Amino acid sequence: MKRGKPKKMTAQHLFNRELSWLEFNQRVLDEALDASNPLLERVKFFAAFSANLDDFFETRVAGLKLQIESGVVERSPDGLTAAETLTAIRRRVRVMVKRQYDCWREQLRPDLAGDGIAFLSCKELAREDAAWVDNFYRRQVRPVLTPLGLDPAHPFPKLLNKSLNTIVQLERMDGDERGQRLAVVQVPRVLPRLVKLPRQDERERCYVFLGDLIGHYLADLFPGDSLLGYWQFRVTRNGELYADEEESAGLLKGVEPELRRRREGEAVRLEVEEGCPLEIRALLLEHLRLGEDDIYIIDGPVNPIRLLALAEGGHCPELRFPPVVAPVTAALREEGCVFAAIRRGDVLLHHPYDNFSSVIDFLRQAAADPSVLAIKQTLYHIDGDLLVVGALMDAVRNGKQVTAVVELKGRTEESANLVWARRLEEAGVHVVYGLVGCKVHAKMCLVVRKDDDAIRRYLHLSTGNYNPSAARLYTDLGLLTCRSDFGEDATNLFNLLTGICQFPGASKLVVAPFDLHTRMLALIDREAGHARKGLPARLIAKMNSLEEPLIIAALYRASQAGVKIDLIVRGVCCLRPQVPRLSENITVRAIVDRFVEHSRVYHFENACQPEVWISSADWTPNHFFRRIEVAFPVEDGNLGERVRAGVLEPLLRDNVKARFLQADGSYLRPSPPRGAIRHRSQSELLQAVEPRPGFLPATQAKTACPILKLAPCPASSPRK
Repeated sequence: MKRGKPKKMTAQHLFNRELSWLEFNQRVLDEALDASNPLLERVKFFAAFSANLDDFFETRVAGLKLQIESGVVERSPDGLTAAETLTAIRRRVRVMVKRQYDCWREQLRPDLAGDGIAFLSCKELAREDAAWVDNFYRRQVRPVLTPLGLDPAHPFPKLLNKSLNTIVQLERMDGDERGQRLAVVQVPRVLPRLVKLPRQDERERCYVFLGDLIGHYLADLFPGDSLLGYWQFRVTRNGELYADEEESAGLLKGVEPELRRRREGEAVRLEVEEGCPLEIRALLLEHLRLGEDDIYIIDGPVNPIRLLALAEGGHCPELRFPPVVAPVTAALREEGCVFAAIRRGDVLLHHPYDNFSSVIDFLRQAAADPSVLAIKQTLYHIDGDLLVVGALMDAVRNGKQVTAVVELKGRTEESANLVWARRLEEAGVHVVYGLVGCKVHAKMCLVVRKDDDAIRRYLHLSTGNYNPSAARLYTDLGLLTCRSDFGEDATNLFNLLTGICQFPGASKLVVAPFDLHTRMLALIDREAGHARKGLPARLIAKMNSLEEPLIIAALYRASQAGVKIDLIVRGVCCLRPQVPRLSENITVRAIVDRFVEHSRVYHFENACQPEVWISSADWTPNHFFRRIEVAFPVEDGNLGERVRAGVLEPLLRDNVKARFLQADGSYLRPSPPRGAIRHRSQSELLQAVEPRPGFLPATQAKTACPILKLAPCPASSPRK
């Protein structure tokens, strides 16, 4: 059969980035709706959906509104204007939010009650509970409440981003006349949003929402007035960070005031409890300078993110995923010294299936080892414990030269990173605050050690942050190596970050924004060239987002040349698969499951000489052109095969949690034939984890990573 002429890529061959993101969040909501998931895990997905949507409005919607206000008329690569995209977003989000709260009222709340987790209104409380709540209100809640009247003498308050508030309608007698007025009561952030009632039986867990509790006592705050009604509402504001980056040294000072201003940025969304009168809604919109299209009516908890408190602690294990016992990888168990193990050969880490304690051990041994001279590390998201930063501080106390490149502009991490950066500086760590014009998103730790035979550089490269908590929730890949060319490249990159010098290039590492984009294009085109010559050609790429138009065009060319392409894209995917004569050889699947699929891996068949690359970068314009990112080859053939067979292939087999992107933008579940084996990739990888005594469950250990008892490191041992 004669093949048609290949199609050229047009705007119709790309999906809209924002609308694709919403489809990702729909997959998160689907996990909350999935009755096969344990109940408290469904609650986590339910809350995660709201947290994701908050971030989407703070950044993506805020950016679109700014474009519209600035008069930008340019169309995005998919052909839509900002106004057209925003209209489509509003329409889609309303459907999703309705489905979310239907899930809460019809499924989650009744099922929770059936398992002894109930939410009560103050009017439903028994006498003892009512007395306890009254005492709690008088002693802990009332002292921190501040009612704010709305009248000519009291202007509308500046409400903090994502704060929960109550608008109150009051009536007062003034002689023979009645007059109505409004007030706002902010729900204090210092108090828990879920107030747990005391119970002797721990299996019975009853809660009152703090907002409802405050509403029950509102009359107490306005003596002399009649309470006509009250309704909760919440404002989402522009959350982008606009720091002055004229010089790198000014980033620290520039970020602090911007963090304060972010809480008071322009409003982009108003959420209001169902039943709020139209005239009060209109008043809120007017004061917030929002339009009718910016309001979302909520029939349930106005801030469901706080429901995550239900999952805190170790109660109700039957309502959770079984705990994970993550062992230390065999390559490090067999050798008492981390550095000796690395000299024997490269070590591949796959978290959370390999314990993150291996990375902590690498840092701790480096901090304590007299032979270690220096440590250099990037920090993008610093955790709230001392496992990582504590090791760096210990290294300074032990006389090491320690440098930390701390990114202050990473989304949602700035406040915590700012605090920890100061503590590192106070401990004597040389702290560098990012790089002008580029976020430092690369994940690297370089240890310089004086071995008997030479000064050797030991390097940890990763797809994930140096964050023990995240390492239990995110799937990431890391590599421990002492290959000299890798170490030289890392040294040059750190010199760029700390010395603001020219980057001389690299022999093994590929670095954005310098050459990552061109190298990925070349590797994709190489596969297309092999296919045209009849040589084996295949591409498997796993990432969080695929957006960059030139990369997508290269993938289309490769598909037209006959390359079989499997893409595993958890989030945004602007590529349209399965279009005849354009992308019919491209399959796109997304997997949302217990762990967040976060690793980035690229596998190129390369005419039976396969290459495997691991990277901190997604295939997006931001990652290619506005961040410091690193991609590195897996040069040990056995480890490369392990990545293909042990990481990528299970994901490609998944027919339970995988969703397949269609040419029309929808995602469909696979329909395996009756009797077919069910493959759930994460469950299969967990089953392959070797249980070992003495290791804490990774889902329960917060700060106590299981650490090997290590023998003193010899100065050197020959590398095999």
